[in-house]
Amino acid sequence: MPRITRVYTRTGDDGTTSLGGGQRVGKDAPRIEAYGTVDELNSAIGVALASGLDESIAVSLRTIQNELFHLGSDLCILEEDKAKRPVPRIEERHVVALEKLMDRLSEELPPLENFVLPGGTLGAAQLHVARTVCRRAERLLVALARAEAVGPWTVRYLNRLSDALFVMARHENKRRGVPDVLWDSRA
Repeated sequence: MPRITRVYTRTGDDGTTSLGGGQRVGKDAPRIEAYGTVDELNSAIGVALASGLDESIAVSLRTIQNELFHLGSDLCILEEDKAKRPVPRIEERHVVALEKLMDRLSEELPPLENFVLPGGTLGAAQLHVARTVCRRAERLLVALARAEAVGPWTVRYLNRLSDALFVMARHENKRRGVPDVLWDSRA
């Protein structure tokens, strides 16, 4: 467990930051953009949790927040450095757990017959915001993966997580007795 005695270091005042392996890169480097957006996603999930979500969803989201820290550590260490710097990583088990969560929650939901707009309860709306941040993180990670090696389960994890956040938003509305907001193609 890291011990942080001081939050500021002054080492980033020149517009660079350190990766977990010690390499200095620009704060706007694609890898930093990707795991910075994962951090933003974690914050968006924190806001959703603070809105008072149903406990069946909240328990899963607390686990997911920890997994997002795994993803951050997975991304802040270059693949070639992982042998000498083992860190928590996103693994197949994390992706499978999201699939099982979606299957369990979906059993209580009616089938989709139309596109769902973000909204309903405050919690569901916040989960939709988290979903869109997750999709952005996924796009950034896909772009990074074209240029550099990334963990084999990282893109899949974000892809499943965005789907899971959508299902959780629908589940939150259902549990609160609020219908999903449906797209009106004739509006």
